[in-house]
Amino acid sequence: MLEMSVQNPPTNFPGPIDPSVLYEQEQHISSAIWEGQDRGTLRCHEHTSKIDGWKLTKKQIDLVGKAGFGYFRLIGQVSLNNPLISALVERWRRETNTFHLPSGEITITLDEVVRILGLRVDGEAVVRDNSVVGSNTEICETLLGKAPNSDAKEIKGGMVKLGWLKENFSECPEDASNEEVERRTRAFLMYLVGSTIFATTSGNLVPLLYLPLFKDFDKAGNYAWGAAALAFLYRQLGKASMKSQGTISGSLTLLQCWSYFHLNIGRPELKQDLSHRFPLALHWKGRLNTQTKSDVVMYRQKLDSLDSSDIDWTPYKDLDSSSIPENFRGDLTLGRSRTILLCMDKAEWHLPDRCLRQFGLHQSIPKDVQRRETKNNEVDNELDMSKRMDSELQEWSNRWQNIVDVVEDGDGTDESEYTTWYSNITRKLVHRRAFAPSQFQESVSEMMKIQEIAYAASTEDLNMKNKLAFEKIKALVDRYLANRVEGFKVLEKRKRSSESSQNDEEPLN
Repeated sequence: MLEMSVQNPPTNFPGPIDPSVLYEQEQHISSAIWEGQDRGTLRCHEHTSKIDGWKLTKKQIDLVGKAGFGYFRLIGQVSLNNPLISALVERWRRETNTFHLPSGEITITLDEVVRILGLRVDGEAVVRDNSVVGSNTEICETLLGKAPNSDAKEIKGGMVKLGWLKENFSECPEDASNEEVERRTRAFLMYLVGSTIFATTSGNLVPLLYLPLFKDFDKAGNYAWGAAALAFLYRQLGKASMKSQGTISGSLTLLQCWSYFHLNIGRPELKQDLSHRFPLALHWKGRLNTQTKSDVVMYRQKLDSLDSSDIDWTPYKDLDSSSIPENFRGDLTLGRSRTILLCMDKAEWHLPDRCLRQFGLHQSIPKDVQRRETKNNEVDNELDMSKRMDSELQEWSNRWQNIVDVVEDGDGTDESEYTTWYSNITRKLVHRRAFAPSQFQESVSEMMKIQEIAYAASTEDLNMKNKLAFEKIKALVDRYLANRVEGFKVLEKRKRSSESSQNDEEPLN
């Protein structure tokens, strides 16, 4: 049996050569795209178009601030660039919770959630609160003062319609009782998280699981909402990166603004310097002078051609730190915490050691990541979270003991070892420059699979006769692809073993 080898792959081989890290490559969208099955632009779900229609009183604004959303509520609607988001998703790998760019990994870290969204990332994990008992309608009656009508389809499977919340609670009378003010504020907070950081693909619905967390506004302010938002986004990015998916949800405002700071791809022009504003998502609020939007293929090509020098690894280093409220500044250190992020039934690794350049450090080969289970690692909502997520909760409680400070090997000045390692484990290319005509596409796709297997195989244990036969097979596959589809040519063919290079019977070495 032929052994896999990392030596001498063709230069158009997209990777990974070593599949030990990106072990889900066959299910990843980049495999489908490479084979000509382009799903195009994702359907992006954030439901912020009507969020500015809520009229909050001063008492409500104070309660929203107590609950931890005082700065976040200012962001409102940010226009989404769906093709850009779609191209970024194609570079996301849920095996590592990072974007795999040609020159290295990069990700959204906890400190960036603080800066961009104005949400605290330190505090208690956002998990289910069982202190409020009863059915969904009973919980709504207790905390909102009224319940949605199931016959009118205002509630569905433990989720309530955002439209029902807005219709019934969006305006609070000035003379409302304190109880009524609290009820309407809880409804606003449900609408806020359901349309932004916890937006789902279910069609303007928000899970009622979050409602008990807003029973006590002071207690709500102690939750790590920003860490939960990042866990939720990581999970949605992972799902959307699979070839079977066509939608994405979660805080796409966070994803897009993060991209604008790190990558000059599809970035709008700013009318003025807003570096003093907090949170930083306010840079991109409202209508901006945008570059001409490209389609997903154009963004895909740009990401494929990115060099390390094209990436702003540390975009916040020159920003005025005094613009960050004092009670947020301590949270920034958690950007370097190798920990687990929690959001209800979702547990996701936060791995800054894979992206040390984002902290001004030289990158070393990171630690291995625990393999994701075959199932999607989500805990059944009906089960006791305290029993099923003990290890994850313990990991989060140790977040301050797991701060990544420096590289662990050598003096941290030479990244050549990392570069070699990364080139073998990553997926270098997503875009394929040209595709075969439709009548040849299936046969070409299969032939390309054969080519990839052949160039990743070692002939070391074969005798000379079989080696020559194997090399002849590779030459025939190369010639087949080169003759039929422009752009499928095999680069850097190996030199022929004899002077009679024109003889079709002579194999390549």
